[in-house]
Amino acid sequence: MRTVIGVMGGGAADAATRVLAHTIGSLIAAEGWVLLNGGRDCGVMAASAAGAAAMGGLVVGVLPNDDFDGVAPDVDIAIPTGMGDARNVINILASHVVLALPGGAGTLSEVAHALKAGRPVVLVGWNPGEALRAVGGSRLVIVDSAEEAIVAAKRFLGKPRTQPRVTH
Repeated sequence: MRTVIGVMGGGAADAATRVLAHTIGSLIAAEGWVLLNGGRDCGVMAASAAGAAAMGGLVVGVLPNDDFDGVAPDVDIAIPTGMGDARNVINILASHVVLALPGGAGTLSEVAHALKAGRPVVLVGWNPGEALRAVGGSRLVIVDSAEEAIVAAKRFLGKPRTQPRVTH
């Protein structure tokens, strides 16, 4: 069985991240490993596939759709799932090691799935704590106590803070 390296990262990626993904794809292929990613023709997926293809590597793309629309041109084997973001679990479970480049909520979910499944994760060029804050925005708060958690939940629910009940 061949070694499969999952490359996860944002569909929207800046130029530096795309260069990083391309280089990683090339290096994966040079090792003789299979590159697996989300298969779409954008961001980290397209760039890593192009890097692997340039070195003659094998690229597998696990697509969110139930057809081949939007597949990156350098994907050798496209697997349409019709599962949307749920296909992230397939990406992880089919990988021996996961390399996670800068991304958003989808990439964060892949990192979490990988850790839960016991797959090794290599974070490349980003800190998911910062990404988590960026993705979460005002929907993410960090508190230190149960009481603060309830106050925050009430804020999210749009309910005014109540005075604590006094028991005698």
